[in-house]
This record gives sequence, C-alpha cells and structure tokens, in this order.
Amino acid sequence: MAVILTEKAAQHVARFIQKRGKGLGLRFGVRTTGCSGMAYKLEYVDAADPDDQVFESHGVKVFVDSKSLPYIDGTELDYAREGLNEGFKFFNPNVKDACGCGESFKV
Repeated sequence: MAVILTEKAAQHVARFIQKRGKGLGLRFGVRTTGCSGMAYKLEYVDAADPDDQVFESHGVKVFVDSKSLPYIDGTELDYAREGLNEGFKFFNPNVKDACGCGESFKV
C-alpha cells in the first residue's frame, strides 16, 4: 500500500509548509460528494491521528486515514501548471469512472 508524491508535488508541499511556518505534511483522503460519489480532500497536517497511515516521498510525509486508504491506494499526486491554471493532479489506479466536470470519481 502506498501513496506517492512526485518530486514536483513534494517541492510544492514543502514550500507551502515552510511559508506556513508549521506542519508535519499533507493529509490526503476522500469524502462523499459529487455526481460520481467521491472527491479528493487535501489539507496540511499539524498533528497526526492515531489511525493514519504515513507515507513519505521526496522528504514529505503524506497522512492517509484508514477509511480513505482503500480508495486511494497506489495514487500518485503530481503538481502541474497548465497555462494560467495550477494544482494537484491525481493518478489513481482504482478509479472506474469520473464525472464530466472532473470533481468526483467512482471506484
């Protein structure tokens, strides 16, 4: 089981944590929403939860709660700029379908 950050994503997270002045890493999970059922959620972690699985990529820790892990196991997070837009891109091998707007997915 693993969640992986690309080098570019890890650098982005590390820079943001440094600007914030605190943080242990990035929390990555899913929530129920949207027309396909689930959406990704990201937030910075200041304290780990007891049920977290912790993965490390390029020196940055990714915290995943045990309920989210089956849906995002094997996911690679990248950070990309495309024209005027920038943000995280998710490459999740578990996704079977996604909504047209790209906000939610189904496994």
